Amino acid sequence: MDEVEPYERYSGGSPEAERLVFERLARELLRVQLKVRRRSGAAAVDRTFHAKAALGVENARLRFREDLPEALRAGFARPGAEYPVTVRLSNASGARRPDFAPDLRGAALRVEVGPGESHDLLMTSFPVSHARDAREFVAFAKAMAGADSRLRKGYALFLKLPLAVGWPTAARMRRNVVAGTRRTVRSLALETYWSRGAILWGDRGPVRYQLRPAADAPPAPEASRTDPDYLRRELSQRLRQADVVFELCVQRYVDARRTPVEDGAAEWHEGVAPVLPVATLTIARQDIHTAEARACAARVDLLAFNPWHTSKGFRPLGNLNRARKVAYEASSAHRLGRRFVTVEPRRNALLGAPLRAGFRTVNRFVPWHRLPTPLGLLNLMAFRQTLRRHNLIDTEAHEAPPEAGPVEAPPDEELLVRRSYDGSYNDLSAPRMGAVGATFGRTMPPVYRPDLFDSPNPVTVSRELLRREAFIPATSLNIIAAAWIQFQVHDWVKHKRFPVATRSVEVPLPPGGTWQNTPGGPHEAVMRFGEDEAVPAPGGGRPPIVFASDVSHWWDGSEVYGGDRSTAKSLREPDGGAGLRLEEGHLPGGSNGVPLTGFTDNWWLGLSAMHTLFAREHNAVCEALRHEYPRMDEDRVYHTARLVVSALIAKIHTVEWTPAILATETLDIGMKTNWQGPPKNWLDQLGVWLLEANGRQGIPKTLPDHHGAPYSLTEDFVTVYRMHPLMPDDYELVDHRFGRRLDTLDFAALQGAATEPLIRKTGLVNTLYSLGIAHPGAITLHNFPRALQAFRRDGEVIDLSVVDLVRTRRRGVPRYNDFRAGLHKPRIRRFEDLSSDPETVARLRDVYRSVDDIDTMVGLFAENPPTGFGFSDTAFRVFILMASRRLQSDRFLTVDFRPEVYTPLGMDWIERGGMTSVILRHCPELAGILPRGASAFAPWRPVQPVRNGNGRG
Repeated sequence: MDEVEPYERYSGGSPEAERLVFERLARELLRVQLKVRRRSGAAAVDRTFHAKAALGVENARLRFREDLPEALRAGFARPGAEYPVTVRLSNASGARRPDFAPDLRGAALRVEVGPGESHDLLMTSFPVSHARDAREFVAFAKAMAGADSRLRKGYALFLKLPLAVGWPTAARMRRNVVAGTRRTVRSLALETYWSRGAILWGDRGPVRYQLRPAADAPPAPEASRTDPDYLRRELSQRLRQADVVFELCVQRYVDARRTPVEDGAAEWHEGVAPVLPVATLTIARQDIHTAEARACAARVDLLAFNPWHTSKGFRPLGNLNRARKVAYEASSAHRLGRRFVTVEPRRNALLGAPLRAGFRTVNRFVPWHRLPTPLGLLNLMAFRQTLRRHNLIDTEAHEAPPEAGPVEAPPDEELLVRRSYDGSYNDLSAPRMGAVGATFGRTMPPVYRPDLFDSPNPVTVSRELLRREAFIPATSLNIIAAAWIQFQVHDWVKHKRFPVATRSVEVPLPPGGTWQNTPGGPHEAVMRFGEDEAVPAPGGGRPPIVFASDVSHWWDGSEVYGGDRSTAKSLREPDGGAGLRLEEGHLPGGSNGVPLTGFTDNWWLGLSAMHTLFAREHNAVCEALRHEYPRMDEDRVYHTARLVVSALIAKIHTVEWTPAILATETLDIGMKTNWQGPPKNWLDQLGVWLLEANGRQGIPKTLPDHHGAPYSLTEDFVTVYRMHPLMPDDYELVDHRFGRRLDTLDFAALQGAATEPLIRKTGLVNTLYSLGIAHPGAITLHNFPRALQAFRRDGEVIDLSVVDLVRTRRRGVPRYNDFRAGLHKPRIRRFEDLSSDPETVARLRDVYRSVDDIDTMVGLFAENPPTGFGFSDTAFRVFILMASRRLQSDRFLTVDFRPEVYTPLGMDWIERGGMTSVILRHCPELAGILPRGASAFAPWRPVQPVRNGNGRG
């Protein structure tokens, strides 16, 4: 049987290329499900095929023959072996039509061999498929979806299908369909069912299998032409009188010409491949109308049968079968409410392309931010569509070719209404999507150039272009905005890294330079820090530029709650209480001087204030839930409070922090549109209606949508959120009541182990006030904090600016000019195109050989941003894509953002809440100080110092 493997031919030339084809076809089948539902008026999405069951039982038995030929003894197929079987008999259509309507019939068996081993056998009442391969199969399904009348069927078979597959193929498919459906079926117990494709039969090679009625099966009455359920009634009467018995038979592979594996439309003729009985299937005599039997039938109807639910030795073969794994998994997940499909309105599809082309032309002369606000918003929506089509690159290693495996257990019911600890099961159809350990995606193809890792020398780049020479403030913001974004980034991204002692990156210093890599350590000619841990490629076939995140990719508050069960449990109140542990309103201390919370890297006063504030907020939500719902247990209170606080954080970032740092009317409207839908004026409503009608009520009222690529945050996203210039080097702590200075400290004095004693001494109120009245740094060149260029952490001394440059290079993020081009911006040709400052241009020339060598971070910092923007337009393009994606992909911020999951109180808390309300709930003393009519991230009103009688403070 060594001929089998050569005759498995992969579409596109490789298993991975074929997988991508199958993924696209599976998405098309999901749209077929929706179309059938819409045409049939069904209350819910049904199976793509075999929607109407006539029988579902769990008490059948499969017994292999005592005289099973030696040549067919393999695996579970052993003489005399007997196994319990679940059986489902059905009509083949995806719509629940009357039994007398022309149709094929189907049989699905689940043979339970033992723990962890079962075998799904799927068959249809015609020897061959109407389709040779998956592409033809999906084309037929799309053409026939909703064809529930003779006129529609004719239109589908004689016009839509030929246009999709060609006239000769359409004619062959019509012949097979007509031959299979024109017979009158009297009883499903008297039908023969064929496997439609080959499977391996252990080490005995390929077979096709069939289920045929026992030779002595009683006849059936004439088929009804009026009873829509006569097949079920006939089975009911038959089973009341006796067992229903079938023979399971196989046909063995002969050769590629007469018994092809890849061609699903080719029959294995009995004269070439004889039919060999191997086992008997017995459906026991019973009454299928009892309450117990009806409950059993309902359970069977929920099952997801798939021929890949088997063992490796019995794996399915051929293109159609390989497609079935992806297609059946997607279809089942869609039917069970674990996967979702958003259908783009036809007008959006038709108008989208010309609008995108039109704005591309306009933007050559006028950038989006200089257009009138309504046109600017429309421009951004059009551009976001371009990015979704071209800038979502999946980096996960997927199963290709498909692998057989056991039936997966359904998700824990609790995971339907709460976030998991590690981000798994957010997408119920892909449980590991976005979870801890999921890989960072890409917004553009990576560029892996080990020869340029140290060129130009990153230490030189840092000293010439990044080092802060004089503090440049961002006067439209306060330092809480700087603390906030670090608070958020800790929730979103963290690369896995080797300890520096295990595996390090060594960056050579310029000639004559030295560096102390540990406090008080020797002077060395290299800087040293821990290397990122790359994800190995299957078979070692790609460079080491795929990395996994040590935190989940979802907006789930993991920086507060932790990213695993053990951490989350340790942060809760004793004895399973719902609240987070606090000591006199502050985070409890840890053994290393840093407090106990979900994420403590790079700890400093601003982070401590954010963590303390939202730990208190969690406890306030818990208290409100207990009061409103006294019967709710503490575990449910905890998880509901986590949902509420995480969603509130997402809302604050979307509608408050983002418009504060990107302070334009266009962005203010755009971000609020993401959360709550467009303004009620007709022009904004029209724009959304034209381009993205599914978002007319805001993303939280839509279905999850990954836009063609599994959800992940990307390496490019990590790059544009390198915002360390926001951090000042020195800080003034001020009393909020009298405006009196309490202390002036450098960064070293309020970070690491020094943080918690300081915030307890200063108090949360004075800490927030001190950060609220001071400005962060501007995100620009020559403004990287000096304190972070000799930053002590975990026994190391690092220059964080050098680390940022080196990690970006080593992660394969394209250099700045390629980065621009990847985001559909014109390349720069001269250094003067990047900056209008002559000194900066001169330094760029000194450091870089050409504009194509400019580091991404340097280019992003050097750009002149749009008016009101706190960072560059190039960085903003990644933001456009990811800002909505983080909401749109998340089940708990879309389809499950509802009172049944969050509780009515929780929904109201989020609706009414914001950064100002959170601060005032826990620091009401600040009510007269926070900005009026602006977000809490805008500069606060400083209290004038109280002076004594002689005019001095």
